[in-house]
Amino acid sequence: MGKKITVQVAQELISHEAIVREAYRDSVNVWTWSVGITNSSGHRVYKRYLDNPQPLKKCLEIFLWVLQKKYRPGVIEVFDGHRLTDAQFAAALSFHYNTGGIRRASWAKLWKSGQVARARQAFMNWSSPPEIIPRRKKERNLFFDGTWTSGGTATEFPVRKPSYYPNFSKGKRVKIKPVLEEILG
Repeated sequence: MGKKITVQVAQELISHEAIVREAYRDSVNVWTWSVGITNSSGHRVYKRYLDNPQPLKKCLEIFLWVLQKKYRPGVIEVFDGHRLTDAQFAAALSFHYNTGGIRRASWAKLWKSGQVARARQAFMNWSSPPEIIPRRKKERNLFFDGTWTSGGTATEFPVRKPSYYPNFSKGKRVKIKPVLEEILG
């Protein structure tokens, strides 16, 4: 229970992001790949995946490796000594993956001190830019209510060239649960 990256936890995080199988420019022009992976993760993406689409399994394997090595430790550290449900762990991990701010998040401090209503409210302090609000609400509802939203699929986008931005009009739903089950056992 809690603090382990399971199929359900991974599905939820991926459903809050998207999958792009080759290098692309994100909304602020940062080279990105797979499920939001950038060079700052410790995995070089720019030249490695530029015009070099990868199989879904490889995209998800590297994503899980980045979660395990770079983001899970921060969540474990912040919630040390506190029992988390799988839903709470998934929400905190998704929040940290998206913001990098789990150590600074007042909502985590408030929750640990038993101020649950204030923590729930403070969760939404991390709602900039406005496009992130639906994701933040899903994470909040997952953490405080245990409401999972992933159904085992995620949206995959191709890359538009020569701009290298995702082609959001060509997104398609792909089944990720079987691939995650294969990777995670």
